[in-house]
Amino acid sequence: MAEEVYRPGLEGVIATETAISFLDVEREEIVVRGYNLLDLARERTYVDVVGLLIDGRLPDDQERAVLERRLLAAAEVPAQIWEILRLLPPRMHAMDRLRTAISTLGGFDPGVERVDPEQDRESGLRIVAQAATIVANLVRVREGQQPLAPDPSRSFPANFLWMITGRDGSPAEVRVFDQALIAYSEHELPNSTFAARVIASTLADVYGALTGAVASLKGPLHGGANEAVMAMLLEAGDEEGIERWIRERLARKERIMGFGHRVYMRRMDPRAQLLKETLTRLVAERGDAEGQKLLRMCERAERLMHAEKGLYPNLDYYAAPVFYVLGIPIELYTPIFFAARTAGLVAHVVEQHAHNRLFRPRVRYTGPRGLKPA
Repeated sequence: MAEEVYRPGLEGVIATETAISFLDVEREEIVVRGYNLLDLARERTYVDVVGLLIDGRLPDDQERAVLERRLLAAAEVPAQIWEILRLLPPRMHAMDRLRTAISTLGGFDPGVERVDPEQDRESGLRIVAQAATIVANLVRVREGQQPLAPDPSRSFPANFLWMITGRDGSPAEVRVFDQALIAYSEHELPNSTFAARVIASTLADVYGALTGAVASLKGPLHGGANEAVMAMLLEAGDEEGIERWIRERLARKERIMGFGHRVYMRRMDPRAQLLKETLTRLVAERGDAEGQKLLRMCERAERLMHAEKGLYPNLDYYAAPVFYVLGIPIELYTPIFFAARTAGLVAHVVEQHAHNRLFRPRVRYTGPRGLKPA
């Protein structure tokens, strides 16, 4: 009998094979179907990455245009979704409302009961498109306003940002937002992706798998950290305040959100470095005094956390001020993470269905034995 090995949190356990992505920590690369994710963020668009993830290759210019038109055409959300969201308690977390919406979307997909690569792709593209529309309108619907319908005359990222903020972003702002979407698009096998694959391994449909991913992503130890980072920055107020804020919490042995990563132990998350560069460039181009103050605060806290704890920023740390400078409501930060990640999640569901093995691990039992009922 093979020796039993228990690894809490499945630390270091290889749970599946994939051709989608890999975190090459030694080479400081996030490999997505053979490409460095940072190269994709700097050279290509989010729509390109959607094509790469779901279809397995980068589209050419004509294919990108066709894919973008298809996404925008599919972005209209059934009116019943808005009606359901209006019935939910306004105090309900945005990710909980999003979870309900994603689950309900499956009822409007005529092919939802089919589980095959063609249908998974078709449904997956619908989710990528409609998740952006839902996320962009979560605050608007909660406040009793009418949702903005997608505008197919805009690009996918420009339309997404416009639906969120209600204004046209500058080309620089749209490009920054597009890069943030790429940064969040895929990251191997974090908790939410693993949750989606576990659900998909039962041959559940893509909507069920992504509903589970939303639930996982809400947690502050996974996707919710970007909101906590922005709350920290706003509460601290300035550079002296952020150092004081962090030192006080370190003295109480509290966790500082936005720092540390299960995989990136010895260096900064490369996606955080990308968004740090993006934030630096954006606030300089705009002459944004508040954005420059946030950047200085982030850099000071980054130095402090490295000196005191040996920790580096993760993606959420610099994503938070990027979203804030773009005028995005804080409660949408984690939903945007999910909307961007839908492309990667769909790719994993397609791959799981194509090479399926039901996940069924065992346990190390630590309870009593031999008890007799009275």
